[in-house]
Amino acid sequence: MIHPFTRRFVLAGLAALAIGAAPSGQAPIVLAAASLQESLSAAADAWAKAGHARPVISFAASSTLARQAEAGAPGDLFFSADEDWMYALAAKGLLATGTRADLVGNRLVVVEPAGRHSSIPTSGARLARVLGAGPLAMADPDSVPAGKYGKTALEKLGAWAAVAPKVVRAENVRAALALVERGAAPFGIVYLTDAKASSKVRVAGVFPPTSHPPILYPVARLARSTNPEAERFRRFLLSPRGRAIFARFGFGAPAK
Repeated sequence: MIHPFTRRFVLAGLAALAIGAAPSGQAPIVLAAASLQESLSAAADAWAKAGHARPVISFAASSTLARQAEAGAPGDLFFSADEDWMYALAAKGLLATGTRADLVGNRLVVVEPAGRHSSIPTSGARLARVLGAGPLAMADPDSVPAGKYGKTALEKLGAWAAVAPKVVRAENVRAALALVERGAAPFGIVYLTDAKASSKVRVAGVFPPTSHPPILYPVARLARSTNPEAERFRRFLLSPRGRAIFARFGFGAPAK
């Protein structure tokens, strides 16, 4: 029979071990661009394995998330696929001062269903003829970063006027990818990392980097956040270990 004092001592020790093994801090809420699904989820897993509460991540178009942040939706970090939406939040005083940083970069590509073997030209007339046959899946070119980059590239290459009437506007870049995966569109414009994440599509062409602004993914803490874990997770993402996780999924270093 265990002496009462000994029993209390053992139970106290077990309780201490349980507390030590539990994730530390409150889970931060991250509003993140849809194209970050695999990479940011992997970063969140690595953070959790280090003993922290796994971040809660909401993936959607950067435009949608920025509007949610403006409306006061819960969130600690904002991770955009372009600078415009980050600037929009900064202009309204919604970002914590000194926390905005460019984390990674990306490339813009044309994808088609796996099994096909097209080669997309980059000259205006030929590009317009191929993509203008439609339909062409794109994230909304009026607001979603991937669509805006795509429209700018097609304009620069002289193909937008012919392609625009055939564009199927998707709510985000992953929705555009899904249209190509299902065969609902013969071609789609997405990021290189989206193409790498899917076994159902192949890259048919890569847009010249000079045809659109550099694709940057800035991250910042929202001004209303009071969760110290949010800042710690932001710094982890920007660390060499964090950046290495994104590199595994095809993201490059941010470039201007």
